Amino acid sequence: MEIKREDILHLAELSDFSLSEAEITALQKDLGNIVKYISQLDELDVEGVEPTYQVFEMENVWRDDEIKEQEAGRDELLALTKEEKDNQIKVPKVL
Repeated sequence: MEIKREDILHLAELSDFSLSEAEITALQKDLGNIVKYISQLDELDVEGVEPTYQVFEMENVWRDDEIKEQEAGRDELLALTKEEKDNQIKVPKVL
């Protein structure tokens, strides 16, 4: 697949980049080489090869959710805050 100058200009516009002529030429060459390198994968014979989703033998470790008693109560935690209103921690507005 050939990378055209128009492709580079389109990508630059989408990325809001300003490119010099030298940068356009260099990117055109570099992206062309990258696509050429990756296209080598098309030559591999993968008939009968199972897809690899994960290379390490890992599995999720599940546990039951448990509600545990906390050492500090609501009043003790609210006492640590700078400001409290209606039994809740008051924080500055974030816009």
